Amino acid sequence: MSKLDLILKNGIVFLPQGRTSIDVGIKDGKITNIGNCGDANKVIDCTNLFIFPGLIDTQCHFREPGGEHKETIQTGTMAAALGGIVGIFEMPNTNPLTTTPEALEHKIRRGIDTAYTDFAYYFGGTIQNSQNLNEWENLDGVCGIKIFMGASTGNLLSATDEEVEAVVSNGKRVMAVHAEDEFLMNENKKTILKESNDVGMHCKWRDVNSSLNATKRVVGLAKKHNRHIHVLHITTSEEMDFLRQNKDTATVEVLPNHLTLHAPDCYEKLGTLAQQNPPIREKHHQDALWKAIEDGTVDIVASDHAPHTLDEKSGIYPDTPSGTPGVQTLLPIMLDHAANGKLSYERIVDLMAYGPIRVHKIKHKCSITKDYDADFTIVDPKKVHVITNEEQASKSAWTPYDGKKITGMPVMTIIRGNIVMREGELLEKITAQPIEFKLD
Repeated sequence: MSKLDLILKNGIVFLPQGRTSIDVGIKDGKITNIGNCGDANKVIDCTNLFIFPGLIDTQCHFREPGGEHKETIQTGTMAAALGGIVGIFEMPNTNPLTTTPEALEHKIRRGIDTAYTDFAYYFGGTIQNSQNLNEWENLDGVCGIKIFMGASTGNLLSATDEEVEAVVSNGKRVMAVHAEDEFLMNENKKTILKESNDVGMHCKWRDVNSSLNATKRVVGLAKKHNRHIHVLHITTSEEMDFLRQNKDTATVEVLPNHLTLHAPDCYEKLGTLAQQNPPIREKHHQDALWKAIEDGTVDIVASDHAPHTLDEKSGIYPDTPSGTPGVQTLLPIMLDHAANGKLSYERIVDLMAYGPIRVHKIKHKCSITKDYDADFTIVDPKKVHVITNEEQASKSAWTPYDGKKITGMPVMTIIRGNIVMREGELLEKITAQPIEFKLD
């Protein structure tokens, strides 16, 4: 028997059937041994460490092309690798929009050339390209279709039922939705926000009804066409109650920011740095999100990494951009919640590995299974760390968690057998690859 390339030894391994103390062997970028491993060219002692399957961040905005002063695929994936993330799904509201095969191909080439992690891209769905989506949704490197029902960053907007239905009715793959009702929000801006420059009003004019109404509309259209939708960044108790009853049609994502920060405190402390869409809301909504994590309503936790420069964020609300960086802090914040008893470490793995497999039908990744990609997120659950702006690899160079003391940190990111990050340092630049999916 030939020598293995690498053995992860003495760690607590999170297998699909549960955690166990076992060795894992790697050869040619694949998991070859679980248990008896023999000899290897390199052995890493993982005593007192958790060996998770490689975790994915399924919602990132890396701003390339068109907004490279905020972020690039390279800097965004550097931040991802530092945060223990082995693969990212990036959003289509770039400039130009990712709504044509040519725009997709450009981003795939940039990923292969510059990314520090593996990657896939959402294809933007619009009424203009809807007739092509049956074909284009199956292009290599596509993780699903994305629509925005409410305006956020960029020009990718499908506000009317006619526009949404054009996308829902063309294609079979998962369709991710930013569900805020553009018409209600425009009315609220006139009647609620008025001339206010108070960022604390952000969750008032982008109110519960604007989110709930959009979510109900898109679920109704999805049921009509038997389409799986994935509703992103849910923020309200009312939406969770509705989605809990509609799991046959809709899967559900939440963000660490909405699980960790709440109004009005976050706006008083952070100002426009807490401004994002949909907004961070009051504590009773946050409690409802945690309940939905506990009872299984939530399928995925992702960052919605949406960087803007501090200069852009320092303007006068509401003329300030919405969004916060988060790909580097996604896992550390969730590990801290686990250390504080808010959820189990197994649930983190479910929300960031097995959930993405279920929702997106990822092939050969996100599971410590023989012959799968040798991707691992290795965590020290006891490591105490203070998050700082200075350590962020994102071009935006800030985090809403600056100065936050946490327990639990990723200490190694391994992608297809390559140690990309170890103890907070980027080591090896892999040749990144598009993530593959099972197509029906």
